[in-house]
Amino acid sequence: MSDPLHDDRGSSLSAVGTRPPFYRDATVVKWLSQVLALALVLFALIFLASQGQSNLEAKDIETGYEFLGTALGSDLGSGIDTDPDTSGRALWVGMVNTIRLSFGGIIAATVLGVLVGVGRLSRNWIVSRASSVFVETLRSIPLLVQIILIFVVIASLPRVTADQGPIPGWLHISNKGVSIPRVFVADGFYQWLIFLLIGAGIGWLLMRHRNRLHDATGRSTYPVMSFLAVVGVFGVVGWFLHPIFGWVGAIFDFIARAIDSLTPGIVQAVIAVAAIGAAILWIRRFLVAHRTPAGLTKLVDDDWFRIIFAAAGAVLVILFVTLGWPGLSSWIINSGRDLFEVLGDKFGNGRTGLPIDAMRPDIEQVGNFPNYGPSGLNLIQGLAAVYFGVVLYTAAFIAEVVRGGILAVPKGQSEAAQALGLRRSTMLRRVVLPQAFRVILPPLGNQYLNLTKNTSLAIAVGYSDVVQVGQTVYNQTGKTLEVVSIWMLFYLACSLTISVVVNFFNVRMRIVER
Repeated sequence: MSDPLHDDRGSSLSAVGTRPPFYRDATVVKWLSQVLALALVLFALIFLASQGQSNLEAKDIETGYEFLGTALGSDLGSGIDTDPDTSGRALWVGMVNTIRLSFGGIIAATVLGVLVGVGRLSRNWIVSRASSVFVETLRSIPLLVQIILIFVVIASLPRVTADQGPIPGWLHISNKGVSIPRVFVADGFYQWLIFLLIGAGIGWLLMRHRNRLHDATGRSTYPVMSFLAVVGVFGVVGWFLHPIFGWVGAIFDFIARAIDSLTPGIVQAVIAVAAIGAAILWIRRFLVAHRTPAGLTKLVDDDWFRIIFAAAGAVLVILFVTLGWPGLSSWIINSGRDLFEVLGDKFGNGRTGLPIDAMRPDIEQVGNFPNYGPSGLNLIQGLAAVYFGVVLYTAAFIAEVVRGGILAVPKGQSEAAQALGLRRSTMLRRVVLPQAFRVILPPLGNQYLNLTKNTSLAIAVGYSDVVQVGQTVYNQTGKTLEVVSIWMLFYLACSLTISVVVNFFNVRMRIVER
């Protein structure tokens, strides 16, 4: 006679050990849905691209980037080259102008935003109220309105004269903009940079040693000061001895000639080997990470899907460089050769001047009208309007981010610092701000991204950023789609670069939990 309880228990155990059908397996469904979503996105992109190409061909509109090598036919208002030979060179000038504007704006907006954010929490009534008015006013006015307002204010200033002030020879302000002393990279900078890099490497080793000594003994070993001291010593020595590295340029020239001797087939083979090697390395590290002291743990379906995708990714890279875009290898050869030729020129012999030099602004008169000379750093009307506009506008948002980060620090930290007798400035610098930066950094990165993208409003005041130059290019060539794609790729590269830098520091500043 059978035991019902035993039969029920056996059937339950067998039911638990039975694998569900694949269409009900959570891992299979998850990965299958992601693969289908990726396939749908790729299919939609291919379909839209083919339809767009068909429509352009039906209207007899040719597409391509050959226009980058044609003459532009017009001058630019400002930049590293105001009379570019080609449209590609003009777009490059616009990109450099945008990068300079964004980089300088990020630094100034960060400093001003931190000061205003701390000022809003000040016990001084005047400082607190002034900071609040700054934030609430500038955040409430659209950025474009602020840029146009600053442009109009600058245009209404007095004209340039021979004794233009307010501080002749140091600070000139007029309806032409602002001119201040200019610090610039001179001929010997890149050879001097080698000394700084060597000093940074040695200083980093010394800093690690100092940190280990501090952990072992508990004594103050000043690791950061030691690092800066080593870099400073190498910088001072290199300031006078940097010409000895003139031979480095020959190495870059040799690499440029070696790259130029390559064929597209060799480059495709190297990329294929690199893709396969990267996939093998990733799979190996993945398996090692899942290995226990007793041996390799059993891989679940989710793990096998990751391994399969790593291998499939390598295959897709190989297919892309060989069949999808075979011209990529030629572009890599040409770009690599040009890059190392530029480096060979920068690090080459004959650059015996100072690494860094400076010049005061001047006023020169060509014809009947005086104007700013090339010696100073000249912020023309459009550049000054956009720069001050994005700096003030972004600083207002950064101030709120900083204020919120400080308030997020537990009040007990401040009370403990006050109990130790620390001054308010010391408390902020040593206790509050280091903890607040962990909260501040992620939204701060968003403000950096916004500032970089907001520089595109320079087109409203005629400053030669990448958008304004691109508009001139497609008006002359009719290549609107191509120019817009260059804009998209440029701003995507800028955004990803800022995100990588911010995330790098964010990962290292986060609190490590057990």
